Formats: sequence, structure tokens, C-alpha cells
Amino acid sequence: MRLHMLSGGAAQGVVAALSAEFQAATGYAIDGTFGAVGAIKEKLLGGAPADVLILSRALIDELADAGQVVAGTRADLGRVRTGVAVRTGDPVPNVTTAERLRTALRAAGAIFFPDPQRATAGIHFARVLEGLGIAAEVAGRLSTHPNGATAMRALAQASSARPIGVTQITEILNTPGVALVGPLPREFELATVYTAAVCTNAAAPEAARRLVALLAAEGRRPLREQAGFER
Repeated sequence: MRLHMLSGGAAQGVVAALSAEFQAATGYAIDGTFGAVGAIKEKLLGGAPADVLILSRALIDELADAGQVVAGTRADLGRVRTGVAVRTGDPVPNVTTAERLRTALRAAGAIFFPDPQRATAGIHFARVLEGLGIAAEVAGRLSTHPNGATAMRALAQASSARPIGVTQITEILNTPGVALVGPLPREFELATVYTAAVCTNAAAPEAARRLVALLAAEGRRPLREQAGFER
């Protein structure tokens, strides 16, 4: 038996960590599709099968109002900040202020980040570049990808000098070959609350409720924190 999940990429590490436990308890294997939240919303509205949905709280609330998810099943997993990454073993730049972030980005041979149209972190980082006044200067070195996970995998394989990446911290921590530098500086901080819920048209609603409860359980908070979720 398979339970269908549509999820923002931020939750992929937590879902992977709990999937074996969930299958042993329920008999359901998790069939997860992960990606940029805008693309995941499009899949749901396009008719993709879904028992459980994990997106930003704002999108889950919007979909609950539209009757796409069962409002009473919503459960927050935690807050995820957007951060900066480098290849494992590369020198770690200082990105604690806007000026230092600007310097690091100007020095980067390539800049990897997710879809600036449909991914939460990608949309935000495009605005950060504008706010730093370097969007035009670094345009030729930007490397965008469908979601944060693919952006970080590309960063891990990059051959350019001093490549850098920006996406949600959970996706950085879940990708071998990259290392977290730290969150964006305070003036550019983005913290997104992710929420799980049962889809209205779930084929296995009881199993879906159990999965939402497991993912959001207080006893699993240390696992979520290890993956990059904050209170």
C-alpha cells in the first residue's frame, strides 16, 4: 500500500527519517513528490493524487479555505530559515551582514538557488539580490533550479571557483557535499512555517492522519530540529 504525499522540499529530510517507522506501523509506504511550493500547489490543483500535503502555512490555509485540505488536520512542523551554503571543504565566507553577504556573492564564481518564480527561497533571494544592488552585476553567474534540493546537488558538483548557494536550511542540511554557512543576515531573513494536512480527496484518510500526527509529534521535535526546523 502506498500513501501519496505532495510536499515542499523543506520537509524531505524529516519525511525520509520517519518513513520506515511509519511503514512498519501502518503498512503504508510513503510515495512522496517534493519540490517548489508553487509547483506542488499546481500539481495538487491539476489532479495529482495526494493523501498528505506539506506546504507553507500560508498556502495550506489558502487551500483549506478552498476546500482542498481538511482544515481540522493542519499541524505545523516548524519554522525554516533561508540560508547560505558552500561546497563541503570550501572556505566559509562571512555572511552575517548585508555588506559581507554582498562581498561573498560578488566573489562567487556561480550562485545556485531555486526557482525565483515558484520556490519560496528562490522568490525571496531574487529580492535579496535587488536589495543588495547587485542583481545585474551577478546575473551571468546565476544558476537556478526547480527546487532547493536540485540547486544544492548542483552546488555540490560545481566546478567554478568559490561557488555559493542559497536555499532553505533544511535542504542544505539534507544534501551531501554542501555545508551550511549560516542564515541570511537579519535584514534579509526569511523564516517560513511549514504545515502538514490531510487532503480532502485522500484515498487513505486515516493513514494520512497518522502520518501528519507522526511528523508533527512533540516527541519528534529533536529530529525536526536536527533537520533544520525551528520552533
